Amino acid sequence: MIVITGATGALNGATVDRLLERMPASGIAVVARDVEKARRFAELGITVRHGDYADPASLPRAFDGAEQLLLVSASDPKADAVALHRDAVDAAVAAGVGRILYTSHQGASPDTPFGPARDHAATERMLAESGVPWTSLRNGFYAHSLAWLAGPWRETGTIAVPMDGRVSWTARADAAEAAAVILAANRAATGGASAAGPYDGPVTLTAPDAPTFADTAAIASELAGRPVALEVLGSEEWVAAQLATGQPEFMARFTLGIYEAAAGGYFAGTDPLLGALLGRAPLSARDALAAPTPAPAR
Repeated sequence: MIVITGATGALNGATVDRLLERMPASGIAVVARDVEKARRFAELGITVRHGDYADPASLPRAFDGAEQLLLVSASDPKADAVALHRDAVDAAVAAGVGRILYTSHQGASPDTPFGPARDHAATERMLAESGVPWTSLRNGFYAHSLAWLAGPWRETGTIAVPMDGRVSWTARADAAEAAAVILAANRAATGGASAAGPYDGPVTLTAPDAPTFADTAAIASELAGRPVALEVLGSEEWVAAQLATGQPEFMARFTLGIYEAAAGGYFAGTDPLLGALLGRAPLSARDALAAPTPAPAR
């Protein structure tokens, strides 16, 4: 049995859909805080279980029988993500899970300016200490974020940032499909069990390129058919500009950490594995900019 948390969200929900292309629904269970929101999975023949990281008592039963368990990372920037992940990992150990897979992030490090990546690094350490075989899916920075980080460049002709840096913008749909490929490969490698699966420890899943924001402005210029300039404001001027639009200071400084990590090179690495898993070229930053602008999402 493969058990997947967070399936009512965009990332792991897409992973479940892709996994259904590779194995029967009877071999999959999803865990949701609100089982009613997971109705579509039940209608497909997938087992739906209640479980909530914030309710540790609900987790051992939710994870029961998992040969592989895919844990989605906590998404609330104000929550104690590491504590929530600790409860999930402890429950997985108690349930006798065969392998834990975790949706981590490229640039996971204890010294990164980007807070969630520090949480990912701490979670990877606890996975390594858990005694359970584990895989950390270090996804590249999700490319749909580029549209709102770049701002209304089509209208203004400007992309305003506090500092420049490289980011290997990676499509969330590609990361979700890759996770399904890895889960299926682990399952096939061991006849259903996963303790000796081929993907072990940190696994980096990124697009093949890591453009700077200057490169991004050049791509935007091509898409718009007119010049789009990059304006580097500096940290405090940029934060002040965000506050002027009504954004809470907490979120402005949270987002500033993304740019600081990019400038520090934490998102600059690329790896060919994602394309190899997909059997095609991953989507690119150009694809993300050309898409309709979504609302900010994890």
